[in-house]
Amino acid sequence: MTRPTDEERHARAALTRILEPGDRLTARLLTTHTPTALMDHLTRGGDPPPGVTPTRWAGLTARAARTRPDADLDAAHAAGIRFICPGDLEWPTQLDDLGPARPIGIWARGAPDLRAWALRSVAMVGARACTAYGAHIATTIAAQLAERGWIVVSGGAYGIDAAAHRGALGARGATAAVLACGIDHPYPRGHEQLIARIAAQGLVLGELPLGDHPTSSRFIQRNRVIAALTRGTVVVEAALRSGALSTARHAQRLGRHVMGVPGAATSALSAGVHELLRAEGALVTDAADVVELVGDIGELPPPRQGPVLPRDTLPPEAARVLAALPGRGGATARDIAYGAGTTADDAVARLYELHSLGFVERHGDNWQLTRRKTPPPSPFTPDVDLPHCANRSTPESLDKHSS
Repeated sequence: MTRPTDEERHARAALTRILEPGDRLTARLLTTHTPTALMDHLTRGGDPPPGVTPTRWAGLTARAARTRPDADLDAAHAAGIRFICPGDLEWPTQLDDLGPARPIGIWARGAPDLRAWALRSVAMVGARACTAYGAHIATTIAAQLAERGWIVVSGGAYGIDAAAHRGALGARGATAAVLACGIDHPYPRGHEQLIARIAAQGLVLGELPLGDHPTSSRFIQRNRVIAALTRGTVVVEAALRSGALSTARHAQRLGRHVMGVPGAATSALSAGVHELLRAEGALVTDAADVVELVGDIGELPPPRQGPVLPRDTLPPEAARVLAALPGRGGATARDIAYGAGTTADDAVARLYELHSLGFVERHGDNWQLTRRKTPPPSPFTPDVDLPHCANRSTPESLDKHSS
């Protein structure tokens, strides 16, 4: 792709004020015209192109008459904002997957290179009116991703978006916010400080020129950019009609990974996520699950298992003798041997072995489970984190009826 000329850059900057992001008319006009030719046609007026109604064309030409791309670009430069066009070295080519619906250009605030960041980025979206559980999950996963060197991308809104941004910022990691308005006046107003932090530490992005306001359709179209820009989308809490699900649908159409964090089966805020998981989404619970899907080959999460108890490290013969002891009171070696399916001599040998390890006590001719809270660790598996396991042990954990 050739680098854009100054004339094309000015035309694209002007078109961001004239055409709505991602709508069909925008796609059709930019398919049949170059940005420069389309801008010339709009400026000169005349008959509308095929497929455009006279009323719609009149509205577009009225907008074109009021555009001042030179002033917009100068104001953006003064505010530390740059305009990235297709063909620029910083242009993320993932956005080209949107085809005719790709952005005319991207207004960006922040120092990092957008193209480099997009190569290792994950979107995280969800409910605005989220629960404490949802906010906790989003913050935790975002922080874990940031610690692993992944860029967390979201929409800067209340709820899950904000939790994801704050999680990445709190981990001193990277995050980007894609807004549905001019990035010089971020929305919502209550997030001005958060957006300023993101701009200082990451990137604030948008398709709309300076000063433009958000609308419901612009939020939906913004979601296609979030989906295309990233390698996968994680949905944390979304109702059946949640706008966050549109990001997941865009990601599915683009062949990106779609992931969902499950919630309570009775939670209406997680109903949309559960439907997503029932269809094509992948279930994730932490950053390791996410990275396994969107990362490079070999980036697998560690195997998961429950805590290892001291009795788990015993040889099978000793474990059977230990299991044969009664939960309360004592028993003779002969009775224990019968329960363990072995000889009395073997049972005595195993009992003394278990006694040395702190699992059992002898009282006369009877043997019983020790009542000490922390039996000493078994020497049979020295590579196990034995102090950690021992701290989880209780008398009940040694009871043959415990699990």
